[in-house]
Parts: sequence; C-alpha cells; structure tokens
Amino acid sequence: MRESDFIVSMTDLKGRITYGNRIFVEFSGYSEKELLGSQHNIVRHPDMPRAVFNLLWSKIQNREECFAYVKNMAKDGSFYWVFTNVTPTFDEAGNPTGYLSVRRKPKMSGVQTASAVYAAMLAAEQKAGPANAIAASTKVLVDILNEKGLSYDELVLAI
Repeated sequence: MRESDFIVSMTDLKGRITYGNRIFVEFSGYSEKELLGSQHNIVRHPDMPRAVFNLLWSKIQNREECFAYVKNMAKDGSFYWVFTNVTPTFDEAGNPTGYLSVRRKPKMSGVQTASAVYAAMLAAEQKAGPANAIAASTKVLVDILNEKGLSYDELVLAI
C-alpha cells in the first residue's frame, strides 16, 4: 500500500460488504459489483489464523473496536498487508447496524512480528484440526502475550 492510501469498507452485521472505496476495489482486484453483497472474507488470505478473526468478531460484537495486522489476498492470488481498525456502527437508538473497517499501510516491524506470531498460530491450528483449531491458536497467542506481559491491544499498537 502507499502511505496515503486508506482502504475503507462497510459490512452489515453478518459481514456482507455494503460499501468499498476505490482503494479497496483496486487492492482487492475485484470489481465493486463483485464485492458488494459478498462476505468480507472474500479477501481472507489462508495464512491468517482463524483465531485472529475469532478475536476480531468477539471484540466488535461486544461493541469494541479492534486493531489488527491482516494479510489479505487479492482476486489474482497476490497478497497485501494492512493495519486495520474495525469498529461497529450504530443507529440513533444505539443498536448495531454493521461494521466499518479502515485499513492503512502497516509498519514493516508490525508485519514482521505479526507474520511470526501468525505462523505459530496457524501451525497450532493445523496440528489441532478443525474442531480444536481456534482454541489451540488462541492458546499460542495468549502464551505470547503473557510472555511479553502485554494485552492484545498493547501488542498490536506497539509493533
């Protein structure tokens, strides 16, 4: 990504894309028509541990914002890293209506750290099998956080 780029997308409560800016269309390689109505995981790279998205969904469904380093996959199979902020959106009565994601160019140090952490998490997921993948991967992340004496948010914002 370029320093001045911001990828912006919005989804409904089920994660279906309702808006994507031109930078999202450009980097994803999909047309706007292909993106709208699709699940946001259309750009999920297989190198991303399931536990990262489990954490993200837990936070945003709890009305919290979530910051994360994410490796996305474009339509042609290429990839791009982003530093993302996902936050719930609300109507006038305070009811959740969807999610807003703003992504920018990540710091290289963050990509390097996230790559190593995600590789360990993904290995744990693959070893545990589908039924226990998220729990095994989450344990790897929790162990790393405990070793560093940091919360998830502290780690992500520090790298």
